[in-house]
Amino acid sequence: MSVLTLERPTTTTKQLVEQLYRTEGKAEIINGEIVKFMATGDEPSSAAFNIAVSLKLYQKNLGNGRTYTDNVGFLVNLPNRKSFSPDVSFFTGNRSGMKFLQGAPIFAVEVRSENDYGKTAEREMAEKRADYFAAGTKIVWDVDLLSEEIIKSYSADNPETPKIYKRGEIANAEPALPNWEIAVDELFD
Repeated sequence: MSVLTLERPTTTTKQLVEQLYRTEGKAEIINGEIVKFMATGDEPSSAAFNIAVSLKLYQKNLGNGRTYTDNVGFLVNLPNRKSFSPDVSFFTGNRSGMKFLQGAPIFAVEVRSENDYGKTAEREMAEKRADYFAAGTKIVWDVDLLSEEIIKSYSADNPETPKIYKRGEIANAEPALPNWEIAVDELFD
């Protein structure tokens, strides 16, 4: 994670959001700074896409909510965070036209990239999950394609003990997305 150096000091959330609109690539507002994220590789991108396709089909059948892919901005009002940009998400709030969405998604997916490993990365991911839950997200998936435990599904109701999904199993995002499921093996197609 690299921090973008701002051209001038930014003191308000409104100014940071305006700067975020002009920031190229994936970025979030964390601790009063715009933080840019590295591009991802082949397998993490494919896994995220496959989850999004499955969610889009669920959305059509449900007739409610919307599926979003990487680089969509969700504005939130937490002390240390003003935005999220999950790899995949499902949102039931109001549409916002060309602007960032207001509020957190009910379901967020973070797919680990090549550099998302080690003590620092684990701490940052745990902090981000806590922020998601504080903002109102119900389920957060930590997808690790290099682990036997492919999907760790964290719930706002039990944020410290994830449900684990492995190859050959069917994952869900209950209670956020009733009756939606995806085969873990589909993340590798």
